[in-house]
Amino acid sequence: MTSVQSHRQPLNGNKNIDMRFFLFFAAFLLTYSSAQSQMDDPELDKVRLSWQLISTFYVDSVDTHEMAEEAIKGMLEKLDPHSVYIPAEEVEAMNEPLDGNFEGIGIEFMILKDTLMVVATISGGPSEKVGLMAGDRIVVIDGENVAGIGLANSDVFDMLRGPKGSEVRVKVLRDSQLLEFTIERDKIPIFSIEATYLMSRKTGYIKISRFAQSTHREFIKALRELKGKGIDNLVLDLRGNGGGYLKAALDIADEFIDGERLLLYTDGMAIPRSEYHSRTGQLWEKGNLVILIDEGSASASEIVAGAVQDWDRGVIMGRRSFGKGLVQRPFSLPDGAEIRLTIAKYYTPSGRSIQKSYDEGLADYHGEIFERFQHGEMMHSDSIDMPDSLTYNTLRTERKVFGGGGIMPDIFIPMDTAYYTPYYRDLVASGSVNRLVMDKLDVNRDEWLTEYASYADFNKRFVVPGEYIEQLTRRAEDAGVEMNEEQLEISLDWLKLQMKALIARNLWSTSEYYQTLNPGLPFFETVIKVIEDQATYQKVFGYDN
Repeated sequence: MTSVQSHRQPLNGNKNIDMRFFLFFAAFLLTYSSAQSQMDDPELDKVRLSWQLISTFYVDSVDTHEMAEEAIKGMLEKLDPHSVYIPAEEVEAMNEPLDGNFEGIGIEFMILKDTLMVVATISGGPSEKVGLMAGDRIVVIDGENVAGIGLANSDVFDMLRGPKGSEVRVKVLRDSQLLEFTIERDKIPIFSIEATYLMSRKTGYIKISRFAQSTHREFIKALRELKGKGIDNLVLDLRGNGGGYLKAALDIADEFIDGERLLLYTDGMAIPRSEYHSRTGQLWEKGNLVILIDEGSASASEIVAGAVQDWDRGVIMGRRSFGKGLVQRPFSLPDGAEIRLTIAKYYTPSGRSIQKSYDEGLADYHGEIFERFQHGEMMHSDSIDMPDSLTYNTLRTERKVFGGGGIMPDIFIPMDTAYYTPYYRDLVASGSVNRLVMDKLDVNRDEWLTEYASYADFNKRFVVPGEYIEQLTRRAEDAGVEMNEEQLEISLDWLKLQMKALIARNLWSTSEYYQTLNPGLPFFETVIKVIEDQATYQKVFGYDN
């Protein structure tokens, strides 16, 4: 979700300070007047009287806390799909992915055969510092046995997370040895950039999974690393990125757009129009740029894509984005709960609101993505129906773009379902693929790290053995997935590639996972063609070379 935060804007002496004081005072008077009028609202009297009648005369005792929460939820549901109530006990967990850190021991884990297994230790985190390793099985936490007891993910969070500076004692099985570690909890970073690598000698790739407080800092580090390798082109992957902080999105967009140009403006009935502008001298104001989006790209992702598209700064490739153009602001309640209330709409530089309709209610709003699939939009660009009334023009070349239903890509990329079969779906859903990979890592980790001196060596030479597939299908049958040889043959190459990518992620990092998997997606060849062939790239903007 997107929350309002100010973008950097210069102040110009005492005149601006006086003007800000005047605006603040005016806003205070407006708020005070509005509050007074609301106190006199007869509808509010009805709510108060209803509350008093229920709490005084209802036949049974009433949980007033629960009643208050349900009343707030009911009010918000009448507004829009993104105004929400968050109970006090859920606020911290909801904010963690955007705040960019939590306090704990710093491991990625999975529960395999009712045993808590360390998948990876977070670089620089407390577990890495004391010597925990990928593949360790945690069997005791603070004296309590956790093996074979039906442990759930929520149980692991409760036991291993805790305040910075507190300690947790764990016992782990490693190569049949029982080892004991005392780990001091610390702040653990949550990274929003999942992958950075070279797609080719001249083209870099960065994938952002969310827009958090740390995203811009992470992006600068990743882009400088790629620039140090001499790239001429950049692919920014925002597929599946559901949004995050407004400021983070603006900071990323600012890195691409030269001069002091409008990146976005927000406007609401009670919130005056606010404009956000770029600054000069950022990292990627020159050089070819492609941004990848799909139906899972929303909110902050659409802000970046919309600004880049409106200024004809880069090529947007993929499928139509989600269509969320509403801005939420968090308001804290006395008990620590929070209301995230929609206070404004945002508009791209050309004036587009990309918010899709929510007039038909929540179910239709969220089900609209499935309707796109049913109507063939995911597979064929000519199935997309956007009314001419929502047509806008870009600000440099005056190309036609659309508002009112997400960002429409410049180059459409259909959903690739060539390898996808019901049997493949059931294999993955059963957990058999992940479990087999973890078992193989458990046995072969040291051997693989010795045999393959680097990820590049692994990626070039490693092939998933055929016997792994045979073992996978037998495991899946034990889990109730009936063998289908015809469908397995269709999905086989992709299945092997996915298993190789999972192994790479565990031996190295998530970046190597995408570096392994992405080249297997046919549209990545199109991406390379568009961004590295100057004539093809310029043609998108209407230039003839």
